[in-house]
Order: sequence, then structure tokens, then C-alpha cells
Amino acid sequence: MPQPVKAAFESSLVTLPVEAILPLHQVTAAQKQSTKYKLIATSIAEVGVIEPLVVARPKGGDSRYLLLDGHLRLAVLVDTGALEVCCLVSDDDESYTYNKRINRLATIQEHYMIVRAIERGVSEEKIAKALDVDVKQIKRRRGLLEGICPEVIDLLKDKSINPKSVETLKRMKPARQIEAVELMMVAGNFSSTYAKALLAATRQHDLSNPERPKRVGGITPEQMARMEREMESLQRDFKAVEASYGDDVLQLVIATGYLSKLVANPEIERYLSTYHPEFLEEFRAIIAVASLDQAVPAA
Repeated sequence: MPQPVKAAFESSLVTLPVEAILPLHQVTAAQKQSTKYKLIATSIAEVGVIEPLVVARPKGGDSRYLLLDGHLRLAVLVDTGALEVCCLVSDDDESYTYNKRINRLATIQEHYMIVRAIERGVSEEKIAKALDVDVKQIKRRRGLLEGICPEVIDLLKDKSINPKSVETLKRMKPARQIEAVELMMVAGNFSSTYAKALLAATRQHDLSNPERPKRVGGITPEQMARMEREMESLQRDFKAVEASYGDDVLQLVIATGYLSKLVANPEIERYLSTYHPEFLEEFRAIIAVASLDQAVPAA
């Protein structure tokens, strides 16, 4: 019978006195002048501590909880004279497993959080002040997905994409939005510059407003026409490769396995080395490349 999975944290939060928490290191004066520290201080002043501190219970006769994550938040609380703070208690006292392994909030998830906060009565001005941004940015984030098709939202739900890239996608029809996002994912590039390049390569009838002349800063109409032709050719080639990729990989795996067994045979290797060294060199190169390709995902 498989062993039950042990929870990494205690099931309920605890409220601790600030003085009962022992930090792993002290926050320096320079850190307190940083933008990040000031942003955290503003956020706590406006909406309180959103993410609880992570602590480990005292060990070896020590009376204080060991702080694993949240040193800047604790420093802000100390500076503002707070007496208590809500904490998440970890069963492990290894601090390296927290911030270094955290998944940053995706752009679309951030949009949903802002929308939920507004629906619950938090004003846009208060959210902007807590995040230390202009209220216009909050208004833009609130309407981020207006004009974006559901398929694209699903593709981008866990991606960190530049909000300006989303604005650029809105200028395309749904089918073209999907194509553009798939190209972004293949390239691993979600920047606004790449999104503008895809817009420049989009045919006029694939725009959300095809009757309006397409304008992209820094690109002439002649350059956009050439990019459209090149993009159309690239997409044809991409779809052709995509259609045959699975069969090609399967054949490569089978061929590589056969060649590996062939070269591993001492008599065959000796024969090839003596009479056909160029074949042996090519066989080894194929095996090495295939082995490297298989090792990369596991790294």
C-alpha cells in the first residue's frame, strides 16, 4: 500500500507575536530604501498582510519561531509597530524551498484577482495605491480580456505575458489570435515587440477591424506587406512539419535503437572501423544527437 503523502504545512494558520519570530537574516538599511520594500509597505498599509509569513516551530529549546519566508514583510510590521502577524507553520525548517521555487502570478490570473477584488467592493484607487501603480493601469488590467477569444485565454492562463501583447492581440480576429499565441508559445516569446511583429505580419482581412488601415510603429506599409508574405509561407512550412513530426520522431527512435545495438556489437564495429569508417562515424553521430535530445527534457 502506498504511503500517505505528508503535508508540508500545518492545516491552520496561527497568529504569533512579532517578537516571537526569529528571522534568518536582518533586513539592511539599503533594502528598506528599495522599491520592493516600499511597495510591500504600501500594500500592508492599505490592505494588510495578504500572504502569511512562513515559519517553523521552535526546536532545541529555543522559544522563538524560525522565519523561513517573509523577511521584508516582517521588517515592515516591526517598523510600523505591529504586535501580531498571521503565519503559516511549516513542518520543514529548510528555507530554500520557498521563494526560490515559487511560481509567479500569471498575467491572466492577476486580471481575475483584480476583477474579484473590485466585485467585492475594493475600489480601483485603493488597489492602485496598494500596488503602487497608476489607477489607469488597474483600469486597463480590469478590461484586459475584453476582445480576447476563450481559446486564447485558456492557452495563456498560466503564462506571464506582457499586457501590451494582449492589447495587440485584440486587434486580430479570434482565429488569428490563436495562431499568434501558438507562435508565441513555440518561440517562448510573449513580449510586446514580438506581438507587434505578428500583427505586422497579419493579413488585413484577419484584423478585428479590416476596414481600418493597419499601422504598426516603426514599420512601413511595404515592410508589412513583405512580412505578411513571409509569415504566410512560414505558417505553411510549420504546419507541414507539425503534421509529420510525430512519425519522424518515431522513426528516429527506432533507427537509433537499431544503430545502437549494431555499433555495440564488437565484430560489426571492428568491420565498419576497418572497411567503412565514414559509416561508423555517421552512426555514432546519429546516436549521440538522439541521446542528447532525449536527455534535455529530463534535465
